[in-house]
Amino acid sequence: MKMQNNKEKEAQFMRLAIELSIKSVNEGGGPFGAVIVKDGEVVAAAANRVTLNNDPTAHAEVMAIREACQKLGTFDLSGCELYASCEPCPMCLSAMYWAHIDHYYYANDKNDAAKIGFDDAFIYKELDKSVDDRFIKRQQILHEEALEAFKLWEEKADKTEY
Repeated sequence: MKMQNNKEKEAQFMRLAIELSIKSVNEGGGPFGAVIVKDGEVVAAAANRVTLNNDPTAHAEVMAIREACQKLGTFDLSGCELYASCEPCPMCLSAMYWAHIDHYYYANDKNDAAKIGFDDAFIYKELDKSVDDRFIKRQQILHEEALEAFKLWEEKADKTEY
């Protein structure tokens, strides 16, 4: 019986993420919602705010991670699950790894997103290329000067590792 309760809770959290995605579209945002849960309780719930905030990083998952970290007073979301109305893009997936999300659930997949113009296949293809062949060109400058911060970090006795 407990397994059924877990499935019901999972569906409840996912429905909240889906509701957020629908509300976002109706309010002029993108069609994405995300919910972060810890110990069976919603810690954060957010929708995509890219166009509303003029911020290309304001994806629902990132917004939810930011909110959860603020509420919990930590940058480490170990023990948390994320429910996303759509399969996370590479940026959001990276943010989930940095935040130490334990598990994520999604409803729509990246193919569904691509059909309506949200295609992240370009990014995956770019990551497979050598860095010299990527669309965004790179150039390393002032390496020695920049190493100063790394040296300070390495020597810092009271740093907070992450």
